[in-house]
Amino acid sequence: MVLEFLPQASDEVAEAASYYDAREKGLGVRFRLEVESACNPIVLDPLLWRERHGICRRANLPGYPYYIAYFIRGERVLIAAVAHVSRHPDHWKKRAL
Repeated sequence: MVLEFLPQASDEVAEAASYYDAREKGLGVRFRLEVESACNPIVLDPLLWRERHGICRRANLPGYPYYIAYFIRGERVLIAAVAHVSRHPDHWKKRAL
C-alpha cells in the first residue's frame, strides 16, 4: 500500500504541530512523530480499523485528542484528515473521493 496525505490533512498536521510547539518546545515534533507512528500500522493493515458510517476509517492518535481519517483507494491509503476529536467533526467529510 502507498500512503498519501491530502494537502488539507498535511496542513492540519502542520497547524497542530505549530500549536503544540507554541505550548512547549519539542511537543510539535512529538506530535508529528505520533502521526507517523500511527500511519505505519494503517499502511500494513488498512482494514484493521472499521469503516465508519460507510465513509472512512478512523485511527485514534494515542496521547493526543486527534484522529486520522482515511480512505482505501485501490493500492493507496489516502489520509483525508488529521482532525481534533471535538472541533468541527464533519468538516473534512466533503474530501471523500
